[in-house]
Amino acid sequence: MFTHLLDDAALAFENDRPEGRSRDLCRRDAAVFLHQANSTPVAFTMAGMEGVWAEDADGRRFMDFQGNTCHNIGFRHPRLIKALKEQLDVLPFASRRFTSEVAVAFAEKLCALWPYGPAKVLLGLSGSDAVEMALKLAYVATGRTRTLAFADSWHGAGLGAVWAGGRSAERAGYPEFAGCHHVRPYWDTPRETTQSVADIERAARLSLDDIARRLDKTGGFAALIAEPVKSAPCVPPAWFWPEVRALCDANGTLLIFDEIPGGLGKTGKMFASEHFAAAPDMTVLGKSLGGAAVGVSAVIARAGLDVAGHMAIGHYTHQKNPLLARAGLETLAIIGDENLVARAAGLGPWYREELARAVAGHPYFATATGIGFLAGVELSPLACPPEQRGYLLKALQLEALRLGVNAGTALGRFLSFSPPLVATPDELARSVEIVDRLRRFPHGA
Repeated sequence: MFTHLLDDAALAFENDRPEGRSRDLCRRDAAVFLHQANSTPVAFTMAGMEGVWAEDADGRRFMDFQGNTCHNIGFRHPRLIKALKEQLDVLPFASRRFTSEVAVAFAEKLCALWPYGPAKVLLGLSGSDAVEMALKLAYVATGRTRTLAFADSWHGAGLGAVWAGGRSAERAGYPEFAGCHHVRPYWDTPRETTQSVADIERAARLSLDDIARRLDKTGGFAALIAEPVKSAPCVPPAWFWPEVRALCDANGTLLIFDEIPGGLGKTGKMFASEHFAAAPDMTVLGKSLGGAAVGVSAVIARAGLDVAGHMAIGHYTHQKNPLLARAGLETLAIIGDENLVARAAGLGPWYREELARAVAGHPYFATATGIGFLAGVELSPLACPPEQRGYLLKALQLEALRLGVNAGTALGRFLSFSPPLVATPDELARSVEIVDRLRRFPHGA
């Protein structure tokens, strides 16, 4: 039955789309790009964007509340576009042996924003770059080569990052990187019932016990890398990260917080880790750091970890590219000048309450969860058999796009929303209305 729902959703979407530029562009895309899971072939196009809105090649507009979590300041922010044009006219590139005013200013700003004391920075182009650099630094600083991460976690597509991460399906077919170990995640709650506070507490306690056993018995871990708030979204109890921090300290293991999807104001704090009394040794940033315009990432490390000067741990051609640095610097300025962090903190609880109202009595969803502008609605365990949830979730995601909002999916049970921090209450309410309209699927709006 639920495989048919996915077919119904695909048919409804195609019936809304004329035989035009989008279909032709997708065919051309499939012909020239190497095929890979989740990237090529694709069924959708993008031809324009502004704020929270995107437009496909046939002129159909939709709100992008997924955006690969790259669009905290919204799409095509006029200040960012102006800054990039100015930088192109002045200094678009600097060879690796040289620095520039804008690259240094960007690094200084990152260090000043980091709330955990004196820091130093390395810059990259992607989140995967930042993770690779952080892991290399951890290996050098500790003299160890083992890493710990949560099962079913994602920390980038590079071979080192993909093995450090916990998605076994993503590693299949590649040579094994020894020393990468995985423990039970704090978000591993029962899927047979809707989440409760007790379920979340129990899952976090079991995760902590698993970390403690692994650190104590196996030993020799250079670092534990994790998202402080899972971008699904799943928020651990307040006590969780302080206790993990204590375990890391007791075992000489560095704590690396991956804030690539959840940082830069998304949770209502500049850094998601600020919700917890646990200071990381390193923070990695990416995605929204480039303002949904260019790729730029960063490792922020406590200054005492500046111990790898004899090695090239982030020796990238574009590591101090002035155009990329200008994008990051202007993005941080926009977040500050427009009070976007406070905006997410203020509107976030209201948004979750509205989503909770929309899923009350919903045939497909049971609960709403999240923090700041990371939000999600969880499939009801009564909606379909466990083996059918993937089909149902994809069908609902496609129907939501047809109705006007691009949502994400997570952990096989969440329809997730990551709106730009510039989203208005009316735009947030529009996404809530679409969640409510999904209760009438597959019969249509």
